[in-house]
Amino acid sequence: MRIIAILAILAFSFISFAPADINTFSYKLGLLKYSGGDWYSNPTALPNLAGFANQTQKMNIDPNYGTVEVGSADIFNYPFVYMTGHGNVLFSDFEAENLRNYLIGGGFLHIDDNYGMDPFVRVAMKKVFPELDFIELPFSHEIYRQPFTFSDGLPKIHEHDGKPPQGLGLFWEGRLICFYSYESDLGNGWEDREVHNNPESLRQAALRMGVNILAYAFSL
Repeated sequence: MRIIAILAILAFSFISFAPADINTFSYKLGLLKYSGGDWYSNPTALPNLAGFANQTQKMNIDPNYGTVEVGSADIFNYPFVYMTGHGNVLFSDFEAENLRNYLIGGGFLHIDDNYGMDPFVRVAMKKVFPELDFIELPFSHEIYRQPFTFSDGLPKIHEHDGKPPQGLGLFWEGRLICFYSYESDLGNGWEDREVHNNPESLRQAALRMGVNILAYAFSL
C-alpha cells in the first residue's frame, strides 16, 4: 500500500508529493476546523479509525490527529483531512483559495455529513471549486472495493432523513480530490461504542468503509 508524502510545504504554493510506504512513515490525520458549525463533532472518531486501520491493515497512522484551520498553511502537513459537522459551513475567500491549493496540490478531503450540513457544505465547496460539481460515485468505484468490499456503496449508519446513503466526489483532472459521504454518518460509527450505542455490525461497517477511504487516498 502506498501513501502520499509531503516533501515541501509552502503556503499558496503547490505541494510536492512522492509515494512512500505507509508501514515506514507515520502520518497524522487532520480534522478541519471551519467557521459556522460544530466542526469538533465526533471527537473519538478519528483515533478509533486510525487504531482500526493500524490493527487490520498495518497502517502506521498516529492516533493523535491534528486540528487544522481551513486557511492555515498547516493543512499542507496532512495528506488526509476529515471534515464533519451538523450545520453551517463558512469559508472566506482566503480559506477557499487555500483549500483549493491544498487539494489541487495532492491533498485529500473527506467530508462526512453528521446531519444537517449538506446545503451549507455544497455552497462552501462551490466557492472552492466553482467549476466542479459533486458526482455520485458508482458502486464499482475502487473506493468501495479495497481492502473491504461494499457492493452496494456506502453503509447506512444512522437514519437521518431515511434517504439512501450517497458517496459523492469532486474530481480534478481525473483525480478524486474530495469524497463526500452523505446520509451515511460514518463518523458516528467510528466513535466509541457507548457514545451512540450502535450495533457492532454497524460500527464494523463504518470502520471498514473508513479504511477504504484512507487506503484510496493514500494510494494516489
